Amino acid sequence: MGNETAPKHVDVLIVGAGLSGIGMACHLTRECPTKSYAIVEARDAMGGTWDLFKYPGIRTDSDMYTFGYDFKPWKSNIAIVEASLIKTYIQEAADEYDVTRHITFGKRVVDASWDSDASVWTVEIRDVIDGEPTGAASSMTCGWLQMCSGYYSYNEPHRPDFPGEASFGGEIVHPQFWPDHLQTHEQLDGKKIVVIGSGATAVTLIPAIAEKGAHVTMLQRTPSWIAPLPQKNPVVIGLRKLLPEKVAYQAIRKINSFRTELIYKQSRKNPDKVKKLLNREVTKALDGQFPMDPHFTPSYNPWDQRLCLAPDGDIFTAIKEGRANVVTEHIDTFDETGILLKNGDHLDADVIVTATGLQMLALGGVTPVVDGNPIDLAETFTYKGFMYSGIPNLGTTFGYINASWTLRADLIARYICRILQQMDAHDATRAMPIADPDMPKRPYVDDFPAGYMQRSIHTFPKQSDRDPWTASQSYSHDKKTLLGPDAEIDDGVMEFSSPVREPVDA
Repeated sequence: MGNETAPKHVDVLIVGAGLSGIGMACHLTRECPTKSYAIVEARDAMGGTWDLFKYPGIRTDSDMYTFGYDFKPWKSNIAIVEASLIKTYIQEAADEYDVTRHITFGKRVVDASWDSDASVWTVEIRDVIDGEPTGAASSMTCGWLQMCSGYYSYNEPHRPDFPGEASFGGEIVHPQFWPDHLQTHEQLDGKKIVVIGSGATAVTLIPAIAEKGAHVTMLQRTPSWIAPLPQKNPVVIGLRKLLPEKVAYQAIRKINSFRTELIYKQSRKNPDKVKKLLNREVTKALDGQFPMDPHFTPSYNPWDQRLCLAPDGDIFTAIKEGRANVVTEHIDTFDETGILLKNGDHLDADVIVTATGLQMLALGGVTPVVDGNPIDLAETFTYKGFMYSGIPNLGTTFGYINASWTLRADLIARYICRILQQMDAHDATRAMPIADPDMPKRPYVDDFPAGYMQRSIHTFPKQSDRDPWTASQSYSHDKKTLLGPDAEIDDGVMEFSSPVREPVDA
């Protein structure tokens, strides 16, 4: 059980009790045990993404040896796991570090204002009913505000309108709001389901509902790169047998993060080589029973959009067994019984799933106010990918787009602990990155033209062409610059200070 009411003041306020927020709290407990903290969570349970999404098959698309926390080994040979196991893992971490009693559930942060004279954030919080803030606001203050609310809107996914959808006689579902009545074999058996989209959600959902008896068609305008990978790796199994659990976990984490980064770098430097590798694996998985072209031959390079994972090639197994189909074509219109395609074909459907993506949202929709001035994040520079130029004592957690989210979340949490320690050592109450406004500007994430990113990246801070004003997508680089022996907290860019008050006349 968490707190029913949030405390009035804490040293650190964490917004969000998902993977990042719970991890941040654990790191604080480990590295800054004297700091008071609280967590405010809009939902009624911890888990974030892994509590929100309920569609069948929901799982991570990163291996748990890198998706897990650096301080808590993943104790299984199975690398890609479903949401319920991720939630259990997060809950275990919270229990081990006594985090849950610090959480106030069902409350959303709606405003945050910084007062330089007092060196505090004043945060307005409202009750959440049916996903929306409601009622009168309460407030609390904190010395450091850490936003761990993810990168997308929980309430408003990307949902384009389709012509004729009002005429469809069946049910239209978005994976972000999956209904309880489409979960079990009994509920799905025999249903004709069309899934619009070819991203990670579609690739995850399709084999899961096909296994429960549904007849599934993936309808895509363009294909995605899909990597069929084994659930169990013999190297991982061997290391876990030979080495102590913690040692094996760190070794596997290092191997997997290195391999992922190597493949990403190769996709940038030698994309044809990576294409050839992926095409070979998909061809093997299809075993000549379904055509590669045009359904699995994207026109773009690998990692121009996030690479989809198929554990043990599950989606290809469903296709070969006739439980799933893939159609690559454009939609003309919905009609009463399904979808009419531009080529004249018709897809019959009882249920249409719009797996059309997320809507990115910076800082959970909160606009920070500094000394009465609202700050447009798009006009700031990112500092090392997690702070903002000109904004004191505010951090955010944003993981990698080309690797496990938690690799970066752990680095950020540990670095923030170092900042807090530095502030204490020098009696400072403010830490604020100061940028040169004339630096070149680049998008917060560049060289990644995925649709969900392009729709909203303009609302995020900018990065520049030099450290520390970059949002690196390299774990090896970040580990060195954030936690390496030469990493300086007082780097000449971060300004540490305390308020100076004018004496009051007698």
